Amino acid sequence: MLTIQHLSKTYPGGTHALEAVDLTVGAGEIVAIVGGSGCGKSTLLRIVAGLDRPSAGRVSIDGRVVSEPDPAIGIVFQEPRLFPWLTVAQNVGFGLAHLPRAERDARVAEALARVGLSDKAHVWPRQLSGGQAQRVAIARALVARPEVLLLDEPFSALDAFTRLDLQRHLLQIWAAVSPRPTLVIVTHDVDEAILLADRVIVMQPEPGRIAQEMPVDLPRPRDRAAPAFEAQRRQIMSALDRTLPGLSVLSA
Repeated sequence: MLTIQHLSKTYPGGTHALEAVDLTVGAGEIVAIVGGSGCGKSTLLRIVAGLDRPSAGRVSIDGRVVSEPDPAIGIVFQEPRLFPWLTVAQNVGFGLAHLPRAERDARVAEALARVGLSDKAHVWPRQLSGGQAQRVAIARALVARPEVLLLDEPFSALDAFTRLDLQRHLLQIWAAVSPRPTLVIVTHDVDEAILLADRVIVMQPEPGRIAQEMPVDLPRPRDRAAPAFEAQRRQIMSALDRTLPGLSVLSA
């Protein structure tokens, strides 16, 4: 279980990025975080990943405090961030140097098979499409078998068709892994949040804090054209609208 307790962050320049964020995410749950610019979504993810320190509060996994990068937590960024001088397989296995060669190779092969890229193991990152490169980034995050996988707008740089394909693929991978990892996804795409998440967290800015938590009680696979999906979309858009005074998300 991932627990975020009374988390706040103020940067040295005085920017108050987060204020008193409390959130518990159950094992195997998928939570999506949405909100306008400046509401601290990415800051929150960086603190959970141990890449940044909070000004107050704490993050813990099963009661163990997270204060630095932890093998129990994986992260996927907007860009794949692959090493161009390493092959796809070498990129995926980069963090497994502590394992015996046979186990490392087996894990890499399994991870590449899960993302459908077994045939790309020995190619260079420059030979991949954008969607394939992001699949490699997901494989690299999963190969360490994290309890929690953080995704910071992982599909935002991709075209619409590739994004839809990878959203479905991510759910397939999550469902196939045992035990299922906890997923925390930051996104600006409300449809993506509904498609993927068990629960959507709406944040508001200045300072960043949780405005509303909304369960997504729709059976998977989810149909974007279904009336229930549209009803959920309007609920989330309405909640976002209330976090942005002077702007109308619904009329945009």
